[in-house]
Amino acid sequence: MCGILGRVNFKGDEVSIRDLADAASIIGHRGPDGSGQWSEGGCGLAHRRLSVIDLSKHGNQPMLSTNERYLCVFNGEIYNFQELRDELNNYSIQWRGASDTEVLLEGWSIWGVELLDKIDGMFAFSIWDKKERKLFIARDRMGEKPLYYHYKTDTIAFGSRPKPIFKLMKNLSHKYDNQGLRFFLESGYIPAPYTAHKELKKLPAAHYLIADESGLEVKRYWDFSKIPTDEAFNQKSEEQLLDEMDAIINKSVKQRMISDVPLGAFLSGGIDSSLMVAIMSKAHPKPIKTFTIGFEEKDYDESEDAERIAKYLGTDHHCEQLKVNDLLDLLPKFHENYDEPFFDSAAFPTLAVSRLARKHVTVSITGDGGDELFGGYHYYKIDKILNPFFSTPKLVRSLLSRIIGIIPKHRAQLLSAALKQDSSARAFAFSRSIAKDFRNIMPEDVLRNTKSLGNLFEKTAANFPKNTHASEEGMRLDALYTLNDDYLQKTDVASMAFSLESRAPFLSKELVEWAMKLPVKYKVKGMSNKYLLRKLAYRYVPQELLDRPKRGFGVPIDSWLRGPLKNWAKEMIDTSTNYEGLPLEQEAVKELFKLHESGFRNVHPLLWAVLMLLEFNTGTKVKLNE
Repeated sequence: MCGILGRVNFKGDEVSIRDLADAASIIGHRGPDGSGQWSEGGCGLAHRRLSVIDLSKHGNQPMLSTNERYLCVFNGEIYNFQELRDELNNYSIQWRGASDTEVLLEGWSIWGVELLDKIDGMFAFSIWDKKERKLFIARDRMGEKPLYYHYKTDTIAFGSRPKPIFKLMKNLSHKYDNQGLRFFLESGYIPAPYTAHKELKKLPAAHYLIADESGLEVKRYWDFSKIPTDEAFNQKSEEQLLDEMDAIINKSVKQRMISDVPLGAFLSGGIDSSLMVAIMSKAHPKPIKTFTIGFEEKDYDESEDAERIAKYLGTDHHCEQLKVNDLLDLLPKFHENYDEPFFDSAAFPTLAVSRLARKHVTVSITGDGGDELFGGYHYYKIDKILNPFFSTPKLVRSLLSRIIGIIPKHRAQLLSAALKQDSSARAFAFSRSIAKDFRNIMPEDVLRNTKSLGNLFEKTAANFPKNTHASEEGMRLDALYTLNDDYLQKTDVASMAFSLESRAPFLSKELVEWAMKLPVKYKVKGMSNKYLLRKLAYRYVPQELLDRPKRGFGVPIDSWLRGPLKNWAKEMIDTSTNYEGLPLEQEAVKELFKLHESGFRNVHPLLWAVLMLLEFNTGTKVKLNE
């Protein structure tokens, strides 16, 4: 796990080694164990290293291939690198070390782009072809590792985060991209390829780009969302399916346990993390180190659940007890590392558990991806209820919407609004949106000239296999967008803030493809979420220890904005200069805050997103009431 940075001037203007080093130092926390720079012929590459595989100097980067044609900078892990190394031995490679970086680089020199079909891992890497003066950049299939880039005729710059790119490209404009900001204010994240900035893009997951003096080309190399449900699965018994799932998950977990440094796991006590730890415990001769954050406030505390799981599995368990408001002490770390507008308040407990884990290990296993692949969120049950209605005429849905809308309860109002949408994909976008039915806070001309989240979801879902069930549609949309640009970014940034590598076994290529083939009835059955995965977890952990309401990493943003952050929030919202350059209507935002302050409705998701955007715009750090 590392940080990468690069710039190519195809006209041949040299890139300063000092500039590369200075810019890369911004992401020094991503790679505290070493740094390297290389510059020649208009190409400059920089690397910050967190040593995990092959701790020797032979793993240092930028790395030159044995044929001296290619240079590589790489962030991530290739989990099947040992198998690929064995295959490459047929080509008489003269190995210098034992790193997965070297396997990646020498694999590229033999197979080129076909290498992407062979590797299983999390990665963002770049390879410079000295002979053809061509830059190749690729990002992993599910978007675990971030990659930002700027391209203008004759020049491309890229990096693990936006900050070092702006540092390296000193005259780059900081103007905002209205489309990216609209998505942010509707969903709470910015889906790739968009970012908050006009001058930056994100390379989408499962894509690569090639840049040379003739231009830029971006291509997708894998697409799980187009894999149809396999009806042959319906001919198998439930036990057969469980055995298949068990074998694939075990293989993925064991691959992700390969490490030359201490390794552990986050443990919340839920289905996903408990299953990961259970499999790790069976595969490892010593107790697995597990990490949990506990809170004195019982409404937010999962530590007792995790403690019971840890005791049953015999792990070396570490728990740090906090008050929920103690998370506010992490505000400086949050500001330092989340260098794009970031909404997800679960970043705070993720920072806390990463800080705890890093005191003991360098690598931690997570349960990320289990919900999106196997039906874990309550949205998918709502989709199941709504699914039949989207095959009926719109007039019928409209009538039903009006009837439900008579019910004064908030949830009934939201269900009524969802039924008014033109498609199941738009209904899912509405249910997932943080803007819901609140008043528009962006100017009308911006709304006219940008796409909505519903438009994005509907256009994407149109390419899914025919007759995809609404619940499955929601899972695929979440896996494509919410998982990628919210949850995985949250985990990557929070863990790397403390130089901790996080790995997600649920996101192996083989497991994702198998999950796409699994019929939806094994994901959402009746009103039970995560049906088959839950059954698999029962093979490892007693049911009575696992069956509890899903909590997630809850943070009381709603009460913070009425309490310790109230004065700061009001000052941010009331100061007109904070809105300069942003497509926001200040009066509409003021009304939003008053509505939340009154307690009549909790507006905190959208309100927090607005505040994070204002804070990002001004550089004014969040502060507690004095």
